[in-house]
Amino acid sequence: MHVENLRLKFPGSEKRMFNDVSLSINEGEKVLLLGPSGCGKSTLLHVLSGVIPRSVDVPMRASNMEIADSYGYVFQDPDSQFCMPFVDEELAFVLENLQIKREEMKETIRRLLSEVGLEMKDPHTKISTLSGGMKQKLAIASVLALEPHTLFLDEPTSLLDEESTASVWKTIKEICKDKTLVIVEHKLDHVLEIIDRIILFDADGTIMADGTKEWILSRYKETLRSLGVWYPGAWEEYLSSRCQREIPSFGPVIASMENFKGYIQKKEKIHLPHAAIRKGEWIAITGRNGAGKSTLLHSLMKFIHTSGTYELNGMQVKGKKVPKDCAFVFQNPELQFVTHTVFDEVAYSFRLKKLDEKCVEKDVENLLQRFMLDPYKFHHPYTLSMGQKRRLSVAASIVPNKEILLLDEPTFGQDAQNTFALIEMLQELQREGATILMVTHDDKIIQHFATRVWTIEKGRLLQDVDVEVARRKAL
Repeated sequence: MHVENLRLKFPGSEKRMFNDVSLSINEGEKVLLLGPSGCGKSTLLHVLSGVIPRSVDVPMRASNMEIADSYGYVFQDPDSQFCMPFVDEELAFVLENLQIKREEMKETIRRLLSEVGLEMKDPHTKISTLSGGMKQKLAIASVLALEPHTLFLDEPTSLLDEESTASVWKTIKEICKDKTLVIVEHKLDHVLEIIDRIILFDADGTIMADGTKEWILSRYKETLRSLGVWYPGAWEEYLSSRCQREIPSFGPVIASMENFKGYIQKKEKIHLPHAAIRKGEWIAITGRNGAGKSTLLHSLMKFIHTSGTYELNGMQVKGKKVPKDCAFVFQNPELQFVTHTVFDEVAYSFRLKKLDEKCVEKDVENLLQRFMLDPYKFHHPYTLSMGQKRRLSVAASIVPNKEILLLDEPTFGQDAQNTFALIEMLQELQREGATILMVTHDDKIIQHFATRVWTIEKGRLLQDVDVEVARRKAL
């Protein structure tokens, strides 16, 4: 497949994306598109697959273009590619189109789910009840069922735990030996074992380098660092450049739960026998995909029915009303957008407080600059890249200076520069007294920034570990 002199511009955007970009990908190649968040990597996958302009009408021009004739596509947002309401029906839909015999489908569905590590007692399970990571596994399984010649993978493991990430990439490596792979991915540890070529883009979508992975990673290391993208050793370099680990001082207990349970469709999904949260803590919530981490946050926000004792600042939290002391960032940022521009999205909470508009504009401009969203302030939130949407959802949520921040995978889809910037902003808020509860699979965040770790397993708070105490014991 190849494209020559590609130009593209989204409606309403002031800037053209890609300026006469040309590239070719040979049959059987394994290619990684690497570049900072928002540079156009996902859009390029859409073009190479024909999603743009065949399914999504976006003004574009190319002097010559040849796309894959047999392909499967794993989208960044798995919800956007499901056609059926149940897991087995989603896979059966693909198999029916391939004319697989009905009596063979049950075993084929079981095999596909096993290959991606999505083990479930009953595949006739509603997709809407799955966690984000489980949905990613199902999306990959449905694409592998097609047995396509070419796979386009847009951050297919961004929501998966480390064990699942390693397993999925191992499966892709084994199954796709003779296939063409075009991958967009920020988590490079396992991808580098698969790909043989890297195409490196700058922030404007211009190709800066194109070559073997060894050549790019050795010769362009300074470029990778300046662009703020992930590369081997990026975390280690960042951590070594920081001062000694800060040990924040904590205030009194501001939240406590006793025999606290959350329910979905009248079924118990999360249980905290006992938990207490002190002011200024950073609690990392970890566990395998589907364990109930997001459900825990939803229960604390009263998005779902709960039972048991739940106190905030000495007051019982009852009924269905969202606690006014808490701010929440969804795993899927699109779920929380309520306005038509990036600026208005960040300004929304300020304006609810009926603050002076000039003060609002000043504060919003500062936040947009800190989250590197200022060039997009008049864009609709849905037109942003996934990484930019994530930054916007965080920026819009921390505006009211809430006491407790509940963050569901806030760093997924982020390049290194924005990950580190977000961590530093959260540390600043923590120093100012904010309490952070963050669902994350990132071991570096858990090890170096969290003060406590909650481990969720099968819908239950299994472990509550004080990081500093554990570190002293290890020494």
